[in-house]
Amino acid sequence: MKDKKRVLLIDDDRDFLQSNKQLLEAEGFEVHTANTGASGIAKAKAIRPNLIVLDVMMESEREGFAVNSELRGTPGLEDVPVIMLSGINEKLDLPYRFDSERGWPCVAFIEKPPLPEELLAKVKEHAA
Repeated sequence: MKDKKRVLLIDDDRDFLQSNKQLLEAEGFEVHTANTGASGIAKAKAIRPNLIVLDVMMESEREGFAVNSELRGTPGLEDVPVIMLSGINEKLDLPYRFDSERGWPCVAFIEKPPLPEELLAKVKEHAA
């Protein structure tokens, strides 16, 4: 990678943030983290990432959707690709699966916890 692509990880699970920060940095990405939706929005405005990896269930079961909606309405961030992560299907025992093909404002929807190679492949695919 010539220029390091900036990836912002937003998740309330600090272990997830640390392990995936290391994974992505080892692949040459510049990785920033935030452990709340509000701090994630502030950090996104400050660093203008190339890609955001966003957990759905943080302080509330739908916080990530609200964060994503705010990002879509923020000038300069509205086109930043977002990969959404969630264990919502497992937690709520839903009979269906979320995916980006169903009109979610994200480029991918990955079940949590993602396999490292799956997350890495999606980040490489979508970090512009």
